[in-house]
Amino acid sequence: MSDVAARAGVSHQTVSRVLNNPDQVRLDTRERVQQAIDELGYRRNGAARALATARSRTIGILTIGNAHFGPSSTVNSVESAARSRGYFVSVSSLESSGESAAHRALAQLVDQGVDGIIVVAPLMDVAQVVERAAPSVPVVVAAANPNAEPTKMVRYVCVDQRAGARLAVEYLIRLGHRKIAHVSGLDSWIDASERLAEFRNVANENDIEALEFPADGWAAADGYAVGLQRAEQIRSEQGPTAIFAANDYIAQGLLRAFWECGIRVPQDISVIGFDDVESSEYFIPSISTVRQPFDLLGQAAMEALTSVQLGDAPTGGRFEAVLEPELIVRGSCAPAPARKVSV
Repeated sequence: MSDVAARAGVSHQTVSRVLNNPDQVRLDTRERVQQAIDELGYRRNGAARALATARSRTIGILTIGNAHFGPSSTVNSVESAARSRGYFVSVSSLESSGESAAHRALAQLVDQGVDGIIVVAPLMDVAQVVERAAPSVPVVVAAANPNAEPTKMVRYVCVDQRAGARLAVEYLIRLGHRKIAHVSGLDSWIDASERLAEFRNVANENDIEALEFPADGWAAADGYAVGLQRAEQIRSEQGPTAIFAANDYIAQGLLRAFWECGIRVPQDISVIGFDDVESSEYFIPSISTVRQPFDLLGQAAMEALTSVQLGDAPTGGRFEAVLEPELIVRGSCAPAPARKVSV
């Protein structure tokens, strides 16, 4: 930095201000300093800067890996939002489920000297670990945890999973469906539990028959297995006329199973998913779904983390930000078929 100052004919402090608070320096001076930086190939020493400021400019992300569309999309949006604010990102993926793995991953990020942690792992046990951990750095949990209890160091942001489930089920009801099945995700996931709970609420409010077909996971193969298992029930006069799938991959698996079994979508049964994965638009039929604003979720998480770092008081509610999902209507849903349905 002294070399840059000498080349630009300014003080060491002026170079520091150009690097850290450029708006406080006159334009011509900034340009002269930047030219010297370019000519000398100057790069900041991150380790020295971290020692001087007690800040690493690094955000830790605790996630469950990239095998799941929702968490991986959220991680990508957090990384983008962090970079736009000048932060590096360190990602720690849980190697297994359970509280001990979550404890280890959190400790690993803290030991790296991160300035804060964003948790992108919507699992019940992970949420419990965070709430009990009393972290030494600010933490933001990106999950619709119904038991969220914000503290001075832990805040929550989410996409409203219940609102998304309501959008899907009420859309099917408007199409005339009176017997609707929900192929639910893993009950250890907060998102799955929230969608299932709201499915039951909407069914009860509208006096429709609600069936529950649990899946063994979130993959297309899990939806395919449920579709084969329930094919005869769906063909029957007493079977459901519509299915709300816990995510789009499950919906895709259902479509494949129904095609193999001669069940037409949407003529015989309507199918709606959740998440709006890119491939869903290109299936035959294209899959109606509920889109989550993952890009906005990453931004909201970073804003919440900043509010903790600045010592701002919690907003007073359980969540710093609650984002609304969007219904996407495509070709996999149609009015209920004219057949006898027992309610």
